[in-house]
This record gives sequence, structure tokens and C-alpha cells, in this order.
Amino acid sequence: MDELLATVRDFSRPLQPIPTGVEPVVKELPGIRAVVFDVYGTLLISGSGDVGTVAAAPADAFAQACEAVGLALQGDAGQGPAALVQAIEQSHQNSRTKGIEHPEVDITAIWQTTIERLAAQSVIDDLPSSIDYQRLAVEYEVRVNPVWPMPGLVRCLATLRSAGMMMGIVSNAQFFTPMLFGVLVERSIAELGFAEEVCVWSFQHGHAKPGLFLYQRASELLESHGIEPGEVLYVGNDMLNDITPARGVGFRTGLFAGDQRSLRMREGDERVAGVSPELVFTHLDQIAPAVGIFKKRPEN
Repeated sequence: MDELLATVRDFSRPLQPIPTGVEPVVKELPGIRAVVFDVYGTLLISGSGDVGTVAAAPADAFAQACEAVGLALQGDAGQGPAALVQAIEQSHQNSRTKGIEHPEVDITAIWQTTIERLAAQSVIDDLPSSIDYQRLAVEYEVRVNPVWPMPGLVRCLATLRSAGMMMGIVSNAQFFTPMLFGVLVERSIAELGFAEEVCVWSFQHGHAKPGLFLYQRASELLESHGIEPGEVLYVGNDMLNDITPARGVGFRTGLFAGDQRSLRMREGDERVAGVSPELVFTHLDQIAPAVGIFKKRPEN
């Protein structure tokens, strides 16, 4: 694990959000007892806009990731990324045959399948007897999707935590996502104030957004704490993946429009027709007042 953290740390560089030009809509929502967040594009600036992006990845990222774990590619450099996409698509198809409408992959298993296929095709020679597929997944992710804390992240969460607000997460994610916070802000999920039992990660369930499964699971977990769906504010940057399913389980909703890279309005998509968020945030500092927490902003 220390080696994985070191890889993330070595590739992490400050990023700044790109303004979206969207006007915030901030008002107090009475009765909110929990705030649940998306991660990529909301709590973290995402260089590619989302986790696990393959289609728009730099051409040499695959080869560099392989080289970092001692694998050398032969021939066409495009064979690696193509094999990765194929493994993901096949995994999705297998899950759909089991009735999962919006499946999530186990990225470690995906990388193992990909490398074994490339070795069978002689795209990789001298396949080692042991390969750290988790490290390979991280080596690739840090190259294709650099991340950095959204401005105000620590302050926002500290303010909510100090006011006794329960906090959770519903995120499309992989095994490395939770550990990003420890590297980037030197605080664990729990230390930031999240109730770990109300953090719902797609990779743990095999279901992904925009399906309702993750949101229904979060709703059940919150209800076990005596918090009803109408007492929950969900904050995310995607109208399809975040706002629509969150509303579908009865959560109140806030669209995070703080970074052009990741803001997904989904205009013209019939799946979000007639759906609008109750609030629109362009900075994380706007969330606390929206849930009735009014506190003088610290100087730093």
C-alpha cells in the first residue's frame, strides 16, 4: 500500500478549477441532517473529468504504466488501450446478462485479463510470474486522470463536521479512490468527518451510476441512522449520474458547477428531461450556508 500511495504522491500536481460561467443558486434548505457527496469533479478536481477514463487517455500512458511494473509492449502501441477497452466492455456485458443495468468493473481484475490477453498475443514478452495489478491500475490512473482537492475542500468538510452534520459519499470509484484523500490532504475519509458506513463506492458493489442502486443503498444506510431521504442533501457535478438518481430516491439535490472539466449538464439528454437541481454551487464554501450553517470564513 505504501508503494501505491507513493505513486499517487509522485504524480500529484496542483490543479485549479476552470470557471464554468454558471450562476450559483444558493438558499437555505431547512431540515437537512446529512450531506452526501460525489467525489470526482465535486470534492476532487479531475483532470479527465471522471474516474477510469480510457477513451481520451494519452496514447503513451498504457505503455508507461506497464513499464513501471516491469512489462514491455511489442508492436503497435494502440493494442494495449484497445485490449483494456475490450476487457471493460466484456465485463460490462457479462454483468448485464446477470441483470445489472449499470455495472461497475473490478479494475484490478480488468488489468489482469488485459495483460494475460496481450501476453497470449505476444504483445507482451516474458510475462513475469507475479505482477502487481493494483499498482498497474494506479500507475495508469495517475497518468490519465490527475486529481487535486477542490478549493475549500477541507474547510467545507470541517465546517459541516463541527456542526454535527452527518456526511457520506456515493461515487463511481475504484479501490484507490478512498486513499487519494490521505495523499492529497493528509487526512483519511474518517478524519475528514465522513461516516465510513455511509460511504458507498461503486467498486464494492459492482453497480455504477446513473443506476439507482448506490443511492438506494446510501438511503438505507442513512435511514438506519434515523435520517429520512428528504433530510439528505446530495451534491454532485453530473445531471445524469448525480442529480437525477439522487432525486429518484428522494434526496434534495445540489449541482456542483465549480469546474468546466467535469460539469455535466447533459443538455438534450432525455434521461434528465424535466429534472433540475434545487441548488447550484460554484464553490464548496456555499454548501454550509445552504444547510443552515453560518460561520465566519477563516482567513486561511
